[in-house]
Amino acid sequence: MTVTGVRAHARIVARADGRGGTALPVLDGDGPLALRRTRASGGEARVMVVGAMSGPLGGDRFSLEARVEEGARLHVGSAAATIALPGQAKGGARYDVRLDVADDAELHWLPEQLIAAGGSDLYVTTRAELGAGARLVLREEQVLGRFGEEPGRLTSRLTVRVAGRTVLDQELSCGPGAPGGWDGPAVLAGHRSVGQLVVIRPEFAEQPPAARMLGECAALVPLAGPAVLVSAVSPDALSLRRLLDQALTLLG
Repeated sequence: MTVTGVRAHARIVARADGRGGTALPVLDGDGPLALRRTRASGGEARVMVVGAMSGPLGGDRFSLEARVEEGARLHVGSAAATIALPGQAKGGARYDVRLDVADDAELHWLPEQLIAAGGSDLYVTTRAELGAGARLVLREEQVLGRFGEEPGRLTSRLTVRVAGRTVLDQELSCGPGAPGGWDGPAVLAGHRSVGQLVVIRPEFAEQPPAARMLGECAALVPLAGPAVLVSAVSPDALSLRRLLDQALTLLG
């Protein structure tokens, strides 16, 4: 802990073990970012991110890296929602996620919700770099405020690159101090939960799913290259998860 907040870093490396499974030669987390290996499923290794402390708080800097090497399969989840809170240190908090998925590797990145509690100020970035034959399922869910409270400030940037080509680069800023209109009909339309699902599969390059609406509050859109984006808004976290789960089932 410093006068400017907590610094924490976690790192995961997944590697094919040569027997049809996936080994985890690097599984290292400190401070509030604890990593736990859980029961494997088939050839897939599983890791849970466990929040060992509250946060991120104002002034904190968290970073999390995952590298999936050729032939490996990795599933990463989290034990509970992450709650951004105001802190004693001045300034906003940062949470940076970097994902590297090699050719012929697969990553399922499925954390629980990120909640921007009242008075918090968080900038979160997620950057995924994939090889040409890599596979990815990435879910982001953000909830603006806890029950009955105004939200904190939350800015989220998501960037995905496949074989060196950017297929998605988007940023959303919500809450006090965000650019005007974030809560209007063109953005969240009064909803307090927003989520994205990115699915990348090599076969989508030749046969992308058709664009469609998924009810009134979600849309499936093929991106350039082998990628699909599902964007959704919802009144609450439970219905948001239901929308994104339905979209993933639809994609097969």
